Amino acid sequence: METAERQPQLLLVDDDRDLCSLLATLLRLEGYQVAAAHNGRDALALAEARPPELVLLDVMLPGLSGYEVLRRLRVSYDGPVLMLTARGDPIDKVQGLDAGADDYLAKPFDEGELLARVRALLRRHAGSRTSRSSGDLSFDDGALEARCRGELLPLTAVEYRLLQVLVAHGGKVVNRAQLCQQALGRPLSPLDRSLDVHVSHLRQKLPVRDDGRERIKTVRGRGYQWVVDDAQA
Repeated sequence: METAERQPQLLLVDDDRDLCSLLATLLRLEGYQVAAAHNGRDALALAEARPPELVLLDVMLPGLSGYEVLRRLRVSYDGPVLMLTARGDPIDKVQGLDAGADDYLAKPFDEGELLARVRALLRRHAGSRTSRSSGDLSFDDGALEARCRGELLPLTAVEYRLLQVLVAHGGKVVNRAQLCQQALGRPLSPLDRSLDVHVSHLRQKLPVRDDGRERIKTVRGRGYQWVVDDAQA
């Protein structure tokens, strides 16, 4: 019995609800799964909860602009981003590309061109995915997925990045300020405990080591350490 191919998950971000509904319908008819958000904060929350294969992002959003959403998104998301905007000025296009967008499409646009660009970005990104392993862990940076002993870990994008940083410094203590900057993309604030909450959640999702030791060790007053075998230390 053949297994159905998984449909790519797209995140559509536009405050024009009518347009958003039309585009979502168009994309679903083409076989994509679509999650929609109408403001930047909701978009970031959806991207963290379930990282999409591609983001279609409007520039003119209420509250956080599309450029600011893109900047925050790029802290932990390396998938393709297609900017959608009514502003067709070349300067706006350059700003979007400099902010980390992969492509830029000015409104109004042809539906066929939009679909062609989505397909091209997905093909390009699929060809650039990198996989690597460390001990019993394996990483797929394109999909933002990590596996332990072959089993997929149910990580958020932030937890994935935390795991990456800790493993990269295996055996060495990573101080909280450094970990916050590298994994969360912002400086550590004195009263901010969100980093510790993320580390706690990551711990709960990691299976125990074969020798029974914890994988992430808290070094009081310093930070966190990824536990490695003595031969690797």
